[in-house]
Amino acid sequence: MSEEIEKQMSDIAFSNNLIRHHIDTALLKSIKRTNISVSAIEISDKGDKNANIGANILIGIACAIIIYISLFIYGGQVMRGVIEEKTNRIIEVVISSVKPFQLMLGKIIGVGLVGLTQFSAWIILSIISTKIAGHSFNSPTSPMVNALAVLQTIPFGYIMGCFIFYFLSGYLLYAALFAAVGSAVDSETETQQFMFPITLPLLFTYFLAVSVLFRAPDSPLAVWLSMIPFTAPVAMMVRIPFDPPGWQVAVSMCMMVVGFLFTTYVAARIYRVGVLMYGKKASYKELAKWFFYKE
Repeated sequence: MSEEIEKQMSDIAFSNNLIRHHIDTALLKSIKRTNISVSAIEISDKGDKNANIGANILIGIACAIIIYISLFIYGGQVMRGVIEEKTNRIIEVVISSVKPFQLMLGKIIGVGLVGLTQFSAWIILSIISTKIAGHSFNSPTSPMVNALAVLQTIPFGYIMGCFIFYFLSGYLLYAALFAAVGSAVDSETETQQFMFPITLPLLFTYFLAVSVLFRAPDSPLAVWLSMIPFTAPVAMMVRIPFDPPGWQVAVSMCMMVVGFLFTTYVAARIYRVGVLMYGKKASYKELAKWFFYKE
């Protein structure tokens, strides 16, 4: 009640001030306020195009969050699978038929294909839902039609292609390390000392992605994070909707392949020894010994 009285008294005082300065209040009220809308245009070497900054931000952050969560979910499945096989002594039977590297790679690829199948189903359902929504809202002035028109200007094919690549390469990179951790311990509670340094770069990039990177996708910080294999899956997906230079995307993808090959090599050398070790609590010193162990 007091706020309403204050508002009315302020309006009266404002009107009195206008009259005191010989300003026609009736004329002032009759003047309608002009609403001006501004559309952002991106000027580049390829020409001018609609920037769609809001949509780009939403898509970039959404892709980064999905990849961040997926790497933990599917990487964790690989680690838990290795621990379960090791504790149940199933690994001793399987290892007699295949090499440890083949077993590790088979588990990683199997879980990765499950994740890729799920993502493919979600993408197909999203495309179908978008088509149905486009036919359901036929009014040109409908907000849904305007939103769909904005979405049609976004290169979803290119974004989805990059998303699949960075999901697969990031998953393969981290899943190899998760498998190595699973082979080094006897229970899931012992994984904490090894998990933190592995997941720290991913966690750090995730916090930056949802707070800083989307505001400056071409900043030096964003560029460097999108080049480092341990941070690129999240950082680059924030930048992809903003159309980063092609050479940066190419370098980032090459670095992801190199990073996957390197982590797979390191994880395989630890896995081949650790998967047959029981009853001994592993340490970083033990992991180093396993890495340099010669059969």
